[in-house]
Amino acid sequence: MRYEGTVYRPPSEAESLLIQATIGCPHNDCTFCGMYRDTKFRIRSVADIKEDLLMARDFYGDKVRSIFFPDGNTILMKTDQLLEILYYAREMFPYLKRMTVYGSAKFMKLKKLNEFRLLREAGLTRIHSGMESGDDEVLRRIKKGFTAAEMIEEGLKVREAGLELSEYILLGIGGRERTQEHALESARVLNAFTPDFVRFRTYVPWKGTPLYDDYQQGRFHLLSPYEVLRETRLLIANLEDPFELLSDHMSNYAPINGNIPKDKPEMIETIDRLLAVPEDNFKQMDSGLL
Repeated sequence: MRYEGTVYRPPSEAESLLIQATIGCPHNDCTFCGMYRDTKFRIRSVADIKEDLLMARDFYGDKVRSIFFPDGNTILMKTDQLLEILYYAREMFPYLKRMTVYGSAKFMKLKKLNEFRLLREAGLTRIHSGMESGDDEVLRRIKKGFTAAEMIEEGLKVREAGLELSEYILLGIGGRERTQEHALESARVLNAFTPDFVRFRTYVPWKGTPLYDDYQQGRFHLLSPYEVLRETRLLIANLEDPFELLSDHMSNYAPINGNIPKDKPEMIETIDRLLAVPEDNFKQMDSGLL
């Protein structure tokens, strides 16, 4: 098996076999992200990907249960190529339960509903998607490449196809100026298409990115721990439809995990308890860490 560059994968894919299908990110313009900034995007050949799957089978045996295909926005691959890879993976690993990829609304919209259905039938289980915010102004500023309306449209399409959707919300990405809009609009958009999972991340400035420079120059005002918690509380208070909410990342201040709406009162109570703790007790995120 071969992997070019730094390995990035969701925490929930910690136990998954990683088989690189694409290198870098075809968008690579988000102002906050430094994951693939110095990497030229390209799609690996189907032959190379299948060769890696074969090598993995020879090394691990055929009992692999989960595969994640990095890098960024692997959903961009031509549908017939993805189908060939998925079917071959099932041939190599007959006990597979899950196969997943990254995919943003910008690239999900390139596929029709029937293509997503074909991918599901071939074994694709879940798409990890970085929505980041439901506020159009925040999306414009961070250059996500899609609008809230497009996210809703693509979310509904993916869900209709029977695929699981795991959405990522970046707490604090609106800064102090748009914290309320970021929370309320993110809740509105999530309620509109109801992903299976919503996962929180807290924004930490990443050195070498445009938004880091804005932060250093005082053009972007980073939220304090209390402000992040209040933003999180506002967002959760406005979530309605059923899905699993997870705070499965070290950047977060609040350990809130559970099901919406059933566990919403307990989540809000947890945040209120944290807001009663002196703010100095929270370790402020260090912008030099990334």
